[in-house]
Order: sequence, then C-alpha cells, then structure tokens
Amino acid sequence: MFRRVLITLLTAAFCLSPTTSFARSHKAPVSTGALQLFSTESAAQAHCPSDTVVWLNTNSGIYHEKGMRWYGRTKSGAYVCKKEADAAGDRDTRNGQ
Repeated sequence: MFRRVLITLLTAAFCLSPTTSFARSHKAPVSTGALQLFSTESAAQAHCPSDTVVWLNTNSGIYHEKGMRWYGRTKSGAYVCKKEADAAGDRDTRNGQ
C-alpha cells in the first residue's frame, strides 16, 4: 500500500513540477526503484527493446497489455516494461481487460 501511494505521489510531483516542461514530462522516465515509469509507449520500448511494454495502473498495481480494454486508459498510470513490473510486485490483469 505504501509503495503504491509513493508511486502516485512521485508521478504527480514529477508531472506538476514548475521546472518540468510539457515536452520533458513526456520523454523522461520517473524512477521508483527498479521500476521506471514512462508517459509514452515509445519511450518505454526504447528502455526495454527486448521486453513487452505494458500499461501499469499505478493505483492498483495491475498492468494491461496492448490490445486490452484499459491499455493506456486508466486515470493513473504509466507505460512500463513487463519484467520490471513483475519484479516490483505488480501483476497482470486477471479478467483480460
């Protein structure tokens, strides 16, 4: 629970920082330990070219793969590498959405 709150706060602080320009916030990753969050799919793919990019709901810790209903569409989330998300304790959706 604490980790989820910390990720949400770090993401919000990064996006709302007055020194962060709009262009920079969409290119630079937010690092939360071993897990790096990206605002674009292409930035995440460049970080992990041999891994699958997934959309992580940062509030729930559940990730969605491309083609699923909630991929890139949850209120709080970021693109991440699947292996890094698994290592951080996040999990795949159980209902296929």
